[in-house]
Amino acid sequence: MRPILRNILAIIVGAVIGSMVNMALITISGTIIPPPEGAIVTTTEGLKESMHLFETKHFIFPFVAHAAGTLVGSLLAALIAASHKLRFAFGIGVLFLAGGVASAFMLPAPFWFIVVDIGFAYLPMAFIGWKLATSLMAKKHSS
Repeated sequence: MRPILRNILAIIVGAVIGSMVNMALITISGTIIPPPEGAIVTTTEGLKESMHLFETKHFIFPFVAHAAGTLVGSLLAALIAASHKLRFAFGIGVLFLAGGVASAFMLPAPFWFIVVDIGFAYLPMAFIGWKLATSLMAKKHSS
């Protein structure tokens, strides 16, 4: 496959699969840590109105979802990209970071969560995704 097509595919696959991981974790989060009594979590408006009811435990899964989605997306982008693997991994990280920043403006989450989420869920996970991809590729080439 031509390098430019592989690089385009890397971004598409990384973004789509990373988003799927993120949404899957968000979807199951309510069954593992139920939302607060009276909270409406099915709409953005409902979340805005009931955010004051959320405790620290309710922010665990959103953080894990953001971090895991970014990690998987960056890992796949780095594995698929024909060149500039670090740039593609960070491209996915920046894409997910933009979503995290947008979410921070849309939902009145606590300041501590916004700092932790933006500081640790996106670019650090993109770097780890790239490192994992590099390690996996090195193992593949050595065997």
